[in-house]
Amino acid sequence: MHSRNGLLGKYLPNWRGRQSIYVYTGLIPYVAFALFPLYIMFITSLKTKQEMNDPFTNPFWIAQGITLENYKYLYEKTLFFSHWLLNTIEVSVLSTIIAVVFGTLAAYALARMKFRGVEAFGLAVFITYLVPPSLLFIPLIEVVNFLGLRDTKWALVLTYPTFMVPFVTWLLMGYFRTVPREVEECAFIDGCGRLRTLLTIVIPMALPGLVCAILFAFTLSWNEFLYSLTFIQNQVEKTLSVGVFSELIRGDIYYWGSLMAATFTGTLPIIVVYAFFMDYYVAGLTAGAIK
Repeated sequence: MHSRNGLLGKYLPNWRGRQSIYVYTGLIPYVAFALFPLYIMFITSLKTKQEMNDPFTNPFWIAQGITLENYKYLYEKTLFFSHWLLNTIEVSVLSTIIAVVFGTLAAYALARMKFRGVEAFGLAVFITYLVPPSLLFIPLIEVVNFLGLRDTKWALVLTYPTFMVPFVTWLLMGYFRTVPREVEECAFIDGCGRLRTLLTIVIPMALPGLVCAILFAFTLSWNEFLYSLTFIQNQVEKTLSVGVFSELIRGDIYYWGSLMAATFTGTLPIIVVYAFFMDYYVAGLTAGAIK
């Protein structure tokens, strides 16, 4: 018996090491597929115009030397690029805060409180999220004009929650239902009200789901194109997605080097946010699977 256990102890670590190698080796094609667009954006942004226009050069690496002219063009020749980047950050952060605050309150009410029509109201929230933005922007532009917010980034801060709040609400309803009711009942016995219970008990227990909702909402607002294109014509107030499209594509002329530099720069904040909150994001995706 002792010899058998000794053999298992001797060969088990090696077997686990080989298994890890097999698993990570199998993941390499998927990782390469996911990172390939980012890699193409990065190396293209560092190429000279002559190399990009040369049909005989390999498009998958840099053959004629690295250049930063494309990034210099963005910040020196494109007058409003820094404004577009700051506008995008500001609009994304503010609209995400609004959507998460209202979505959290709505999700908790629908998941925990009992009132007439709660199930129908929850279904209505989900159906609202399914309405295409191409239909919503038509009445929303009347609201924006009535409030005098046309050609300002505040028009986006006001309208983005129209599609983000239903999404956050529907997402968080499932996470709040996984929180045991007994924990809330104990808080009620100790004298906590609904709001204090939500803030001190429910939200900390559903934190992975909340972080997941924040990441998704932030990504939606960062990548949004239609509302920004429709509501804002002022160059200074535009967001990154619309500003780059309107400035670096003129007719049938594409400034590929600067386009790739702008898209890579616009992708970096999303990568940094997901890198810092990846553990919460993964936990949030699976938190509602098991009670």
